[in-house]
Amino acid sequence: MFPLTITTVTEQLFFGEARSVTFPGSEGELTVLKNHVPLITTLSKGIITVRGEGEDRTFPVAHGLLEVSRDGVIVLM
Repeated sequence: MFPLTITTVTEQLFFGEARSVTFPGSEGELTVLKNHVPLITTLSKGIITVRGEGEDRTFPVAHGLLEVSRDGVIVLM
């Protein structure tokens, strides 16, 4: 599990632990797991799928920025 934050300018949509997250990346779909290599990329229109403890959660995204670091994953929409 790793820390994940999904936020917009006006509200925090998700803050918690995730087992994996799938994003609509600018170069195609990508999935982030624990210990993923650090990266920064843009997001395209689509659905973010968060897999954690219990049910999967989904968040629509029109565009955004994804940052993966040793400290966790941050999505700015």
